[in-house]
Amino acid sequence: MAEFSTLGTSTSDHAERGPAVPAISRDEVAHLARLSRLALSDAELDQFAGQLDSILSHVRTISEVAAADVPPTSSPNPATNVTRSDEVRPSLTPGEALSGAPAVEEQRFMVPQILGEGE
Repeated sequence: MAEFSTLGTSTSDHAERGPAVPAISRDEVAHLARLSRLALSDAELDQFAGQLDSILSHVRTISEVAAADVPPTSSPNPATNVTRSDEVRPSLTPGEALSGAPAVEEQRFMVPQILGEGE
């Protein structure tokens, strides 16, 4: 079985290998496919190895940009929850709210039943 040591390699490890060597091999993709119970053709293994290598390369680039002195945030913009105070205001009476309803039962809208009794 293939070892996944290349998945966690640092940027300097990748630079030593050069860009021609993928960060994830075709054998590693085949191993992941077996673990996932996926039947992949040889062409799919080659395709996915290239795609996963590209993804890992982009993640590596993003990791290089992230600086240790920058605190992690969920958004670069400050978030402020805008709420209003909870005040009682005049509203419709039950009779007014139900005045346009086609059917009313015990001060509630009456609607046709869509599910059976046992559901």
